[in-house]
Amino acid sequence: MNEFAVTTKDLVVEFGKFRAVDRVTFNVAKGEIFGFLGANGAGKTTTIRVLCGLLSPTSGEVRVAGFDPLTEPMSVKSQVGYMSQKFTLYRDMTIGENLNFAGKLRRIEDEKIGPRIKELIDFIELDSPLNTMVSDLPAGVLQQVALVSATIHDPEIVFLDEPTAGVTPHARSRFWELIGLLSKKGKTVFVTTHYMDEAEQCNRVALMRAGELIALGSPEELKVSTFPDPIFEITPATVQPDGWADKLHSQPFIISLQTFGMHYHAQVKAADEFERYVKKELAGFSARKIKPSLEDVFIQLVEGKDR
Repeated sequence: MNEFAVTTKDLVVEFGKFRAVDRVTFNVAKGEIFGFLGANGAGKTTTIRVLCGLLSPTSGEVRVAGFDPLTEPMSVKSQVGYMSQKFTLYRDMTIGENLNFAGKLRRIEDEKIGPRIKELIDFIELDSPLNTMVSDLPAGVLQQVALVSATIHDPEIVFLDEPTAGVTPHARSRFWELIGLLSKKGKTVFVTTHYMDEAEQCNRVALMRAGELIALGSPEELKVSTFPDPIFEITPATVQPDGWADKLHSQPFIISLQTFGMHYHAQVKAADEFERYVKKELAGFSARKIKPSLEDVFIQLVEGKDR
């Protein structure tokens, strides 16, 4: 237990007759960047709220930094930082006012708040002065300051619930640089995201679907286990025969066929048979063998079952 920052065993959360989290079990190692993926309503935020001591589980065992959030909530809260996907900072206050307020909420001694704020401001390399109104900050900078607020008390575990939603690609990249630096400092980062390129940067990824944990492993492990057979990217011709996708999907050598933007990704049993079929039956189409991405995994395991 001591080598894990977070552990859950058979975690269940119910709201009346609705089971939002269904017997979820996993461990998160200290210093790990742990991705938590799933469609909206999969149970991700509910699980995080339990881990942070903000919501009581219906049943199951939970330990965060060695403490039980149900019986030792204050011990847990002293060890975790939580950046929610909605509320982050008070927009009618300055950066400095927000961070000072966060420090006082965490009961940091007055003489230590200033040096801690400076340390974190240097960490994110913030150019804006502390008297800047939060409402005037670009979305990407706002999220970085929110990260500072969530880690003002130097927690061992940082929970980030969709921290880069709605920001530019450059801001997302910068935020993940900061996540990597936190991990190098020995902090455990537990993050939810809808961006598969971000999930690729996690040490391990857990996939949730309808309250259940359906897959867990490193990005590479998930790709190999989900797609043991070859994958081809199909680019349709400008003029396409009617019902070509259904006919292809019905072929015995096709395991799965999923739309992927303007293309299709096909998992096949026999590459030679597939290539012959495309050449003979799908004139003008092109097909090339590719390596599966984490987005392929997500579509196959999370979205594919709903199609």
